[in-house]
Amino acid sequence: MSTPAAPTPPTPFPHIPLVPHRLAPNDTPEAAARRHYETLRLRRSCRFFAETPVSRETIEWIVRAAASAPSGANKQPWRFVCVQSPAIKKQIRDAAEAEEREFYSRRATPEWLADLAPLGTDADKPFLETAPWLIVVFKLAKSDDGGQVYYLNESVGIACGFLISAIHAAGLVTLTHTPSPMGFLGKVLNRPEHERPFLLLPVGYPAPDATVPDITRKPLDEVMVVM
Repeated sequence: MSTPAAPTPPTPFPHIPLVPHRLAPNDTPEAAARRHYETLRLRRSCRFFAETPVSRETIEWIVRAAASAPSGANKQPWRFVCVQSPAIKKQIRDAAEAEEREFYSRRATPEWLADLAPLGTDADKPFLETAPWLIVVFKLAKSDDGGQVYYLNESVGIACGFLISAIHAAGLVTLTHTPSPMGFLGKVLNRPEHERPFLLLPVGYPAPDATVPDITRKPLDEVMVVM
């Protein structure tokens, strides 16, 4: 009986020169890092959206930024389903609110509800229809050709961070919405079995009278350790 042949190793990627992001001649890393922080600290999760249209081109550039994220073995195990159809947005809202009513009435622990209470959230999610776009992020449990993926949640989580940053850089707002469970999103959007819902983000301009909770972030000495 013959021994099966060993699989052929993949061809290594050729290496090319790195093209780094370079600062202006009189700029410094300290100043650039601070400017970036000052921009990002203005980012807030927003639940109140204007109906002002956002172009498809804007959304395409935002998704390109998200898809530039690093991933395990460069498998890029993500799909960004961008919804602007009012009919599909309504289906998503109806299904999400059904899950949210179950969450607030039965699934959430008293401690969880107490932690949410100061934020003023409830089962009503009108922003799922008001926002001009919904971006539903799916994680790929396997690649489209059936291959293995690696560090799935870590890779998709990093891409979502890039996505949220790109939305903010475009002058738009979003909200990280995670109805639980989220399986209905795959059905409403007709996604294949290997795509699993990961995050739902409404995207648009803030309503003129939009408000956000008056919260603070932990100071640096509580989140950073230098050794």
